[in-house]
Amino acid sequence: MSTTDKTQNEDLSEKSDETTRNVGAQSSVNKQVELHEQAEGGEAEDNISSPTAEDKSADSQVYTATSLMLTTKKESSVKTHPLTLDWAFGINPALPVFSLLDQDRLAVLYVCSHVAVIYDHTSSSQHLLQGHCSPISCLCVSEDKRWLVTADKGQESVLIIWDSYTGIPVRTMFDCHPEGGITAVALSNDSRYLVTIGAGTVQRVCIWDWTNETEDPECQTDINPEYGFQNHILFNPTDSSQLLSNSGSRVLFYTWDKGIMEYSAPEISNKTFNKTVGRLSQSVFHSGGVQAFSVTMAGNLVLWDVLKGSATHQNKAMKATKLIPLQKNGITVLTLCDSFIVTGDLKGHIRFYDENFKLINWYSEFNLEAIASISFSKEIPSSSIEEYQEDCTLKTKPFVNRNFVLSTVSAAVVHVKAQGSVAQTLLKEHAESLEAVACHPKQPLVAMGSRGGLLKVWDYENKRVISSKVFHTDKQVQCITFDPQGFYLAVGFASGAVQILDPCTLQQGEESFHYSQDCITHLTFSHDSFFLATADTGMAVTVFHLCKEGSQHVWKYLGRHRSHYKPIQDLLFGVQLDSTQPRLISLGMDRRLVEYDLQNSKKDELLILSSDRIEQSAVPTCMAWYPPLTTEHFLLTASDLYKMKLFNVTTKMCRKTLLGPTYGTPVKKMLTLPASKDGDPSSRYMAYITQNKVGVHILPLDGNTFKSSALLCHPMGVSSLACSYDGRYIFTAGGMDKTVFLWEISFPALEAAAALGGKELIPFYTLIEGGRDGELFRMMEDLFYYCQLRNQGIDSMETRQVSTHIPLTEVPFVMRALGFYPTEQELEDMQNEVKFSRYAETGKYVTHIDLEEFIKLYVNHRPAFDTSKEDLFKAFHVLGVLNESGQLVMTREELLELLQSRGEPMTDEELAECLMTLPDLGVEGGRSETGTLHCKDPESLLESKLPPNITVDTFATDVLGFSSASQELPPEEGSSSSSMLSKAS
Repeated sequence: MSTTDKTQNEDLSEKSDETTRNVGAQSSVNKQVELHEQAEGGEAEDNISSPTAEDKSADSQVYTATSLMLTTKKESSVKTHPLTLDWAFGINPALPVFSLLDQDRLAVLYVCSHVAVIYDHTSSSQHLLQGHCSPISCLCVSEDKRWLVTADKGQESVLIIWDSYTGIPVRTMFDCHPEGGITAVALSNDSRYLVTIGAGTVQRVCIWDWTNETEDPECQTDINPEYGFQNHILFNPTDSSQLLSNSGSRVLFYTWDKGIMEYSAPEISNKTFNKTVGRLSQSVFHSGGVQAFSVTMAGNLVLWDVLKGSATHQNKAMKATKLIPLQKNGITVLTLCDSFIVTGDLKGHIRFYDENFKLINWYSEFNLEAIASISFSKEIPSSSIEEYQEDCTLKTKPFVNRNFVLSTVSAAVVHVKAQGSVAQTLLKEHAESLEAVACHPKQPLVAMGSRGGLLKVWDYENKRVISSKVFHTDKQVQCITFDPQGFYLAVGFASGAVQILDPCTLQQGEESFHYSQDCITHLTFSHDSFFLATADTGMAVTVFHLCKEGSQHVWKYLGRHRSHYKPIQDLLFGVQLDSTQPRLISLGMDRRLVEYDLQNSKKDELLILSSDRIEQSAVPTCMAWYPPLTTEHFLLTASDLYKMKLFNVTTKMCRKTLLGPTYGTPVKKMLTLPASKDGDPSSRYMAYITQNKVGVHILPLDGNTFKSSALLCHPMGVSSLACSYDGRYIFTAGGMDKTVFLWEISFPALEAAAALGGKELIPFYTLIEGGRDGELFRMMEDLFYYCQLRNQGIDSMETRQVSTHIPLTEVPFVMRALGFYPTEQELEDMQNEVKFSRYAETGKYVTHIDLEEFIKLYVNHRPAFDTSKEDLFKAFHVLGVLNESGQLVMTREELLELLQSRGEPMTDEELAECLMTLPDLGVEGGRSETGTLHCKDPESLLESKLPPNITVDTFATDVLGFSSASQELPPEEGSSSSSMLSKAS
């Protein structure tokens, strides 16, 4: 977890703890007021100086709130965080939607990924409830719509109770079910008790009195896995000591009292009634509290009743007494509303039954997909009976009902007004994985496309849909992009097809291409909008160009080239330095940077201009054009080793290596933000995403970690990144969570956070073990000055000339002395970085380096993390073969041959010297500072010291000298062994 994430959680926890003390006084209904006043009264008796409950409650926003006032609350104009979540596009269709307000204002509650959203449709505004680090797995609302409960299934599972009027978390409960998180949750009718079901292999049911400060449940019980995975639970509305839950095959009935919980699992199968029952979907208690109902995917209703002779308060044995075929379609939702039993089915129909299961009314004209949830308003509309439609009984009475909100499996949310049976669609979002997002280059428009074939264009300032389109032939949208002029919107599909649309109407012209059978992963336009390039999973690049035919411009296929032998990571258009002609480059997992010859390419022949290997062991992940902050022009790349590199755009020489953001996973995509029109035009910034985080970084890059900030954006993984035309907003697409988040950037907050890290070398001292006063820094100083003496001759008796610089030729020796063993290529990159650092400005080489520059060089070039056991296993997985016992093994001869022939070949003397520095292979003598290796026969030494067959464990114990491969490798020895094995692999 990143520092930013931890800070947010700490702030949330502190806020929750503070408000939890006032929980009982925060509601004007039910028993919570009495409970809290008693608790606070007890505290006052123990501590006379403490404020009374009334004093505390008077200052509480939760206590003073009387209705939903989220939209009237004024947001602070000063942003305190570099990134603030501003809007959530999308919905989790697997979770229910709840109606919160339904009179003067219409407000609903739903979930987007790890965020709960209170959406006020009347004012077109959202209040985002943030506090989870994993996707929300379940939620519920109290009977009076005051309290909201959200929970997740993450490793650090959290349950949060919110006040719906203010959006403030009033209680946060950590690790309620550490065995796997929470799969279902419900509140009792009086909101005092909360029940949770764990998501572990053996599910646990816990009941909590959340209105007091105890951290332990009132009672709990474990469920036999034979009864299936319980995914639905609720309290008896008339008796909080009774509950029920169901899986797809069994319904469980619970009773609890005085810390003891018991449950029964009455038998239910096709043999029970000699009829097909069907898979159970949901269950409810009858409004009278004695009977219970369950509905099935076969359209049946199971009636549960109390067995005769077991009607004691705590032991009411239940039995399935009737099987009623309600309808032909499978029933997905069951709920109660006043005296009605309400169902929703696979056909999108809603039916109302009376207590005798007689059909009273139904809604079938809304053209909906399968119903996922139904939630009724808490108020009956105050209208005359004449305004209601007649029911479907013979007496044709007015059908008086509450308004309700329903959701479907296709991510639609519909509000139904009881008077006149009017349906209004509140949301229609993506029901499949949402992979693609792109911003218009000149207008506040954002396009997003999903695997379900839905493409939508939003006006993100006014929060309204401009246009939408559903693709049927080529359904799965994988990537989208606008051209720099805003004339075209290109769409790439998983089928390999490419379509070019009008960005406003989404109408398709004749520009539809299908030159690949592989999924399109990247799309990019040239700066003049005359070229369009694509990359696909077939590791090929395809180029289209705009041609003039008569008075019209049409897109034509130019050529295609399979230029990589591993997946393509990124694809970019740029501009030639000596002209305005476009240039196209691609970057692959094969570590190659390929540039294409667009000027000389012709029909069906896409030519390659150059192909350069830019990494030795790291795998590049993405690239971007570096803004012109210096006289030299650079291409910026990121790698899986948390490093960023600047390459000269002409020579492809690595000019600088920098430590990148280290927020759990490497950077997977980045883009430079447009220059600000309001602020300092010389201040530039970069946005990036990792596996599950989004961040911003101050440019120029120098390895200062305080210049970067990141937040958790999509716990299940972020798939795409886009930036608004003015650089004010960042959009992230969550892929599997079917969500796009809009983030507002605050550059002053980012600059302020960077300033807190200190100036000049202070931020870099924090990256050194022990800091400025630590042993490593003192060693650096000693080695730095010792190199000056060494350079002037160790045995010299002349007066020494000590300065603040050392020659570049000494840098490799100092690095190795500090425990960092760079490869020859890495040493060359270091020396080039310093050597050419001022060449563009002065035309002269730099031949010496001072201590400050050396510290930056060391911090940026050394590995971001120490070598781990996973690195050792990975190397053996690549180099070794399985023996008879299933272990990965290498012979001594194979290892020596690889080290002497692959990668950067090592001689016998170099290899012997390297191995002799290790604890279990070292011999007396070795090589002195100025001498040569004291070994007459290095080859015999290697054969005698290395075991004949080398496994992971023998390499760790016999070569490296550790107890086992499971032991973490210290920096010095780990870096050396990792460097040696990386050369071979």
